[in-house]
Formats: sequence, structure tokens, C-alpha cells
Amino acid sequence: MTPRCVRVVTDNAAVDRAFDYELTDSLDQIGVGDRVRVDFNNRSLRGWVTGEVGATREMKPVKKWLGLGPPPEMMGLLEWASQRWCAPLSRFLLAASPGVIVRDVPRAPEPRPLDPRIVAQAHEVDPGVVLVSPTHDPLALILYAHQRTRRAAGSLLVLVPTEAWAQRLRGRLEQRGCDVAQGEGEWDRMRAGWPIIVGARGTALAPTPHLRAAVVIDADDEAYRSESSPTWDAATLLVERCRRDNAPLWLTSVAPSPTLLSLGPAHSWGDVASGWPHTRVLDRREADPHDGVLARPALEAAHRALSTDEPVAVVVILQRLGHGRLFACRRCGELARCEVCGQAEVEVGDQLACADEHEQRPNFCRACGATNLKKVRVGVSTLARDICAQLSQPVDEVTAASKTGITARVVVGTEAVFGRVRRCSLVIFVDFDQYLLAPRESARRAALTAVAKAGRLVGSRREGRGEVVVQTRRHDEVIDALVSGDVSAVINDDAATAKMLGLPPFGARAYVSGEAAQEFVAQLDPKVVRVRHVEGTYVLSAPDVDELTRVVRETPRPGGRMRLEVF
Repeated sequence: MTPRCVRVVTDNAAVDRAFDYELTDSLDQIGVGDRVRVDFNNRSLRGWVTGEVGATREMKPVKKWLGLGPPPEMMGLLEWASQRWCAPLSRFLLAASPGVIVRDVPRAPEPRPLDPRIVAQAHEVDPGVVLVSPTHDPLALILYAHQRTRRAAGSLLVLVPTEAWAQRLRGRLEQRGCDVAQGEGEWDRMRAGWPIIVGARGTALAPTPHLRAAVVIDADDEAYRSESSPTWDAATLLVERCRRDNAPLWLTSVAPSPTLLSLGPAHSWGDVASGWPHTRVLDRREADPHDGVLARPALEAAHRALSTDEPVAVVVILQRLGHGRLFACRRCGELARCEVCGQAEVEVGDQLACADEHEQRPNFCRACGATNLKKVRVGVSTLARDICAQLSQPVDEVTAASKTGITARVVVGTEAVFGRVRRCSLVIFVDFDQYLLAPRESARRAALTAVAKAGRLVGSRREGRGEVVVQTRRHDEVIDALVSGDVSAVINDDAATAKMLGLPPFGARAYVSGEAAQEFVAQLDPKVVRVRHVEGTYVLSAPDVDELTRVVRETPRPGGRMRLEVF
């Protein structure tokens, strides 16, 4: 009898190719996707079976079966992801595998019909890109997606930005009679095809054999993009996964990006404008120079919030640029900005220039000609100290590194606050220009998203429970959108800009950095890929993402460390 032979990809990411092995009679139960242990160059390595091959020569035997891995139905998707983000296939196989050995899975229950009173809570929304307000409760959409696809085979996959949000959502769904799986601890349930699977970014690779539908909440949230290599994007992967499974997909967003809009026009869910928070804009150019970090109207709003019975009354947010400092004129309050691109200018030697160094110029104000520019350089710790003095209240400082709980009624910190506080009366953005002038094409959408997250803490203008205060030194379409609750102008303008500049999805872009980056980009064909050097990082541009990734994959990797980010 001819022995079975399989193709195996090892977990050695440096060797991104498959090798053939023979299965002995004792391991005949091994199937595609299973994890195994093999002898590779006199080393014992773990690997995954990616397919079966015919026996053409004498082969080494597979040493051991290490349990189940991704289902065979996912192999094509994982191979697509490895090519889309120019990463070893083993990285995605590992992400779709359990952390422990799993040899069997339970029997998945059939999706149960919802109680008619629960069905009444569902809200009918067509699949596609859904424009929502910050305070829309996504549960109504998820219940509708579940009820609409309940009779189809497969799982309903629901992605939210954080695991804490996923845990709360799971509890709400189980209270309504739904069978839910979540997290690596329930990998076997996901592998069995549980009716509903809920989670954060990694859940896009949940090992369910088939999707009947998927919902991505806040599809533009940066939490869906992996910061570690490979820098894959969960929303992009789920779009491809639903296409392969012919499953309906809902993607909600408060400000859809050009990439989302390329999937189809966004349709609004109800009255979007009234779901934004009441936002007050304070122009610091007109403020008393003797005011502290909080302008007088912001200080008055904080004292009103402290008179309420909310456990956390005031949240103060400070977002900082990754490099340099903002400069503002002491006389007129205008920010130093580049005339070419509009970015904030920082010190370059004894002169000022933007991050792209379009123009280096002396240190003076373009608006009034004054030469007494000042640095806007307050940090979170300094800000917390100043807020404590202004409000005469104890203050808790919260950043991503914070470990302690919140005990004070005033919280000062970065956007990490949004994951630690659920409700408050007032949110103050001390320096909103740090969002508006951030050196990236998504800066304006990031500004809208930050206020949207603040709105979930204070409630909508329809509720009238709290408010958001924005301190700024400029006025543009983003400020108008925040005041009116109509973000369509910003969305349309960003889409037009992306098309004009060839940004995704109208073009492909990748970033290359590290000690081997220069040698790597020197090998690229300039007729296919355009290379630009910006602050130690090489920006690769091409008309099409398939063409860009093909060239990158075919280019030999030099020795040394190198980081590649494909967008």
C-alpha cells in the first residue's frame, strides 16, 4: 500500500516554504491543517500540514501529531494573507492555532431562535459600510445579523476593538439566549463552528470552518491593525474571508476611510448627527494669556461637572506628536505650519520646518511677523499637576503603562483613558491641534474618532447628559463637523485627496525601515515601485497592491534587521 505523504510548513519563519514528509500507519488520522512535529535539518520543529502530495521519492516520516490546527477551509485564506502582507505563512498559521494541544472539539449547538421581544430590539440594516453615530448601540445590528443568517451554516463573527468590549458584548448576547465563544481559551468551540464568535483583532483568524456572516464595529479603529510583524489588518482580512465564504458583512464607522468607501457607498443608520456629543470649541488664540492649561470656559465646565454625582466627573485628554513640538506665537496664538503641506513645523537646527522639510525658514510667525514663538510642550505628568492646581482636586494620571485603578473624580491621560473609564460628565481635549496636525494622512479622521470615543463617555446631544470641550488654535472642516455632527464633508474630502495623491485604496503603499532597509530598496525596480525617504523610513508606492507585494516578495532580503509594513 502506498503511504500517504503530506506537505508541511515549519514554524521556522526564516524558511518560508513547504517540505514533504511521509505519514506512518500510526499517524494516518492526520489531516490538512493539523499540527505535527518533524525532523528538519536534524532539528525537531513544529509545523502544519498544508496539503497532501504523491510519493515520488523516499521521504522522512512525520514524528508526532500535535493536535488540531486551522481547518482545511482556511488554508487558502491564510496563504492569501501571507502574500498580501509579505509575511511567512507560518505566522498566520500560528495565529489561527491554539496555544495548547487540542485533539478534539465539542459538538456545536444549532443557533437558537431569539425571543420575539429580543427580535424587536434588532434593527434592520443592509450589509456594507454603515455610517453610525458614536453613541449607536451596535447590539441591535448584531442581533439583526444573527437573526437574518440564523438558518445558514457557519458562525457569525463579531469584531470589536478591545477584548474588554468583547467580554461585555458576550455577556449581553448570552443574556438574550445566544451561544457565544470568545478568546483563545475557547479555541475548540471556535474550531467546532460555534453559532456566534466575539473578539478583538485576532478573532478575524478564528478557526471556524465557515462564516455565515460577520460584523466589524468601528472598522477604521487602529486597534484592528497589528503593530508587530506582520502588520496585518483585521478588517481587510475579514473582507476577503467573507468574499470567499459568500457571507454578508457589516462594517460600521463614525467616519469611513477611503478604503472602506471603496467597498461601496456608506449608508446611514438612523439620525447620525444627533448621536454625536455636544461639542464646544474654545479658540485659544482668543484666550487670556494668563489662563492656565485650561481656558476659563473649560475651567467653568469642569466645576459644573464636579457638582454632578458621576464617580468620574472630568476626563482630560492630551495627545502628543511622535516627534518634535508644536510652536505657537505668543502675540497672536497662531501655530507654526508649513505653507506647502499644512503640517506642524518643528525645530530643525536653529530653523523651523515640517516633517517632510518642504521649506526651512527662520523662527517667526507667518501671521503677524512676531519672533517670539513658544513651544507647546506640556506632557501628561505636567498636565496632571497643573489640572490638580487649577481645579483644587486630586487627579489620577492614566497612560497605557498605568497599572493602578482610578479613585479620583478627575482623570488626566492619553487615549488609554477611553479603555479605563466608562462614563463621565465632561471630556476636555487640551490641545486638539496635536490631532489635526499629526503628520499622517488619516489625522483628520483620527481627530473625529477621538471625539467619537469621548462621546461614548458623555452621551449624545440628544441625551443632553454631558459635553466635550475642544481647545484649539485653528478652525477647519473637522471643527465644523464636530459642532454640527455632520462628518460628510470630511469623509468626501479625504476620499478626494486619497484619489488625487494615489493613497490606498487608489494606490498601494508600504514602509521599510531598519538597518537593511537601504540595501533592500536599492534592489527595487524604480519603474514599478516609487521610493521616497522620510525620516529614516523608506516609503514605497505603487499603483496596485498586488503589484507592490509581488515585487517586494521577489526581491531578495539582505542580511540584517528590517521591518516591512504593507498597507
